[in-house]
Amino acid sequence: MAEFKSTHHHNVEILTDLQDHPLMEISESPGHLLLLKLWERDEHLFSGCLVTHETRLDTLKSEIFSLCLYFLTFHFFFFFILSVGPTGNACRKWWVPVVVNVLFCFVMVFLVHVKVCRYWKVFGLLEREQVGNRALTRCVQELRMKGVSFDLSKEPGGGNRMKSSSVEIKWKPIMWCSRYLVTLCFVGVSGLAVPACRFMACV
Repeated sequence: MAEFKSTHHHNVEILTDLQDHPLMEISESPGHLLLLKLWERDEHLFSGCLVTHETRLDTLKSEIFSLCLYFLTFHFFFFFILSVGPTGNACRKWWVPVVVNVLFCFVMVFLVHVKVCRYWKVFGLLEREQVGNRALTRCVQELRMKGVSFDLSKEPGGGNRMKSSSVEIKWKPIMWCSRYLVTLCFVGVSGLAVPACRFMACV
């Protein structure tokens, strides 16, 4: 009999603890329960967006790498053909290989710059999604711990936006050069290719 009373008392304590648990409080509060469901749905949407952006970044990196290979391969064979090609009247028509090279370089610089711009655009979206996801996760955890004492007017977000924006403006030139380094390399190689074509055509 004493053992039964002890078990019954233990079960009553468990039920009391469950009733006092924040999640139980949330389930009994329509506003908090609705907010929790909305935020959990947003968390799921954030996860899907993050995966999509990461996949897109991997695809763009692969495409940029392929363009770099095409660019280098073209110049390797182009200069190889010029070096073993017939001389004589070739120097009189030195502008022909120069024009071909310039057109090819222009197209490749344009394509790689478009890819790089898309990459950093998606990268920026991914960073914003990650920041938003972290803020939302913190709010969900806080809501689950506080229960009905959680402030319903609180919104995910905030942070050091002004601080980060000022740092971004301060280092903008350096950041721009680092981001578009591939494009700058393409432009540099293209600029060197023009005199190289003239030199090799007239050797």
